[in-house]
Amino acid sequence: MHINSSMLRLTWSVIENTPSNDLLALTDTGLIKVILQQITNKILLNGEEVCALYGYIASRTALIRDIAESRVLATSSM
Repeated sequence: MHINSSMLRLTWSVIENTPSNDLLALTDTGLIKVILQQITNKILLNGEEVCALYGYIASRTALIRDIAESRVLATSSM
């Protein structure tokens, strides 16, 4: 299943709005579940969309953690 641009924007918006410390403290599975839960609180997803987003987020957990870590470092240096 292809993930459309609206879902991608929503996914990254959810990631950006989730506290960095939460993203860093979770296991990979926990991180994926938290992000998916926040997305499903905003829009209705069918099973295929959930599976596609799960795979997309799972393949980017390292990037998500890097972004969260850089936000923590940027905040602490101020």
